Order: sequence, then structure tokens, then C-alpha cells
Amino acid sequence: MINILLEMLSYPFLVRAIMVGLLVSLCASLLGVSLVLKRFSMIGDGLSHVGFGALAIASVANIAPLTLAIPVCIAASFLLLRMSESTRIKGDAAIAMLSAGALAIGVMVVSMTTGMNTDVYNYMFGSILSLSKADASLSIALSIVVLVLFALFYPRLFAVTFDESFSRATGIPTRAYNAALATLASVTVVLGMRMMGALLISSLIIFPVLTAMRVGKRYLSVTLLSAAVAVLGFVLGMVVSYVYEAPSGASIVCVNIVLFLIFAIAGAIRNAITKK
Repeated sequence: MINILLEMLSYPFLVRAIMVGLLVSLCASLLGVSLVLKRFSMIGDGLSHVGFGALAIASVANIAPLTLAIPVCIAASFLLLRMSESTRIKGDAAIAMLSAGALAIGVMVVSMTTGMNTDVYNYMFGSILSLSKADASLSIALSIVVLVLFALFYPRLFAVTFDESFSRATGIPTRAYNAALATLASVTVVLGMRMMGALLISSLIIFPVLTAMRVGKRYLSVTLLSAAVAVLGFVLGMVVSYVYEAPSGASIVCVNIVLFLIFAIAGAIRNAITKK
């Protein structure tokens, strides 16, 4: 295992991929705790489809992909928040409507212009190994910003996650913190699309959190354990991808499935022992 990791680190493009992947995995798992508990976990799936539409347009217009996709996804996240507050369109329906529409627009743009080229394919299914130095530098910088802001907002996000009504009553600007959470999630989703693809990015948000919840019972313990599971799942997934020459995104998801099953069994055993 160690020898394989050392061999992987001898390639500069793999070093870039691993650095970006670790940071994005951390961001996704930390933000995922609040998103899952607020029953808004599928926002990653919705925003990734919006991101795919934006990336398809950027590819056709020869615009830098991230510079277009990030603001578009942030705008979409604000729209989702407003739609979820509506009595007519609830959160899950809003996500489904927006994601399906954005994906359809992206497919139409691609089919009527360049066709399914390599860049579009990579954004749909993931190919972290194709990261350029410029993309890697931007991804690392933005991931660090997301982590710093999460640490600063952590107490407020905790309050808004568990009891939004009480937080609002105590004077906390819940809309502002929901918007901040949506913004950070948008940036993380766009950065993670290169690694996981539009079809798999939501797993990076959901799996580590659900895995941590099999064992952890408190918000802080689940948050820390989720981060650890995300890092472990990413590293093992990259090793599997390298050894078996498998797609990186699918490998990471498969490893996360295995980790979820292991933690579920461990949690069930612990609960059985506790009841005795």
C-alpha cells in the first residue's frame, strides 16, 4: 500500500490530482453534514447538473470553465433556496426541476455544436487526472477558502442546521447563513465535478456523512468522522483507480460504499452490545 502511494506520488499530475481531491473531499464532507441534516443533500446533484450546463456553454464559447460555472452555480443555489421556501415548490421538486432543465440545456448545446468531446465527457463522468496546473491552483485556493469560511461559520451553521426557527428567534440571520452554506456548496460541487463528474459528485457529499452517522451520535463527532472517512475513501479510491486502471470517480464511490457497509455493521454490533 505504502509502496503504491509512493509510486503514485512520483508522477506530478497525480500529485496535483491527490492534492485537489483531498481538499475537495474535505470540503464536501464537512458541508455535507449540514446539507444532509437539513434534508437538502441532493443539492449537490442539482448543482452539478447546472454546472454541466454551464461548462457545456463555456466549452462552446471558449470561456474558462470554472469562471463561468462557479457564478452560475452560486446563482442557481440562491434560486433553489428561494424556490424551497415557496409553498408551491418544495426543495426536492425544485432540485429535480432545475437539474433536469440544466442538464437538458447542456446536452442540447453540446449536440448542436461541438458534439461529445473529451472535455465534456470528463465533466460528466469525471477525470481528475486531466487537471491542468491552472485548474489545480485555482481549485486548491478556492478549497482552502471554503475550509476557512466553514471554520469561521461553524457555530452559526450548527445552530441553523438543528433549529432554524429558534436561531431566527434569537437574532441569527438564518437566510444569510443558508445562503453562505449554499455558496460554499456551489463552489465545492463545481470543483468536485472534475474529479467525480456531474453524475457522481453528490456521492462525495452524502456517503461520508451517512457513513459517519452509523457510528457518531453528536454533530461534532459526525463532522470530524465524516472528514476522516472522506479522506480515507478518496485515497483508497485513487489507489484502486491506479492499480486497476479504473475511472477515478467510480472507484472512489465504490470504496465509499464498502466503508459505509463496514461502519453500518460496526454500528449495529455496538448497538446490540449496548442494549445487552
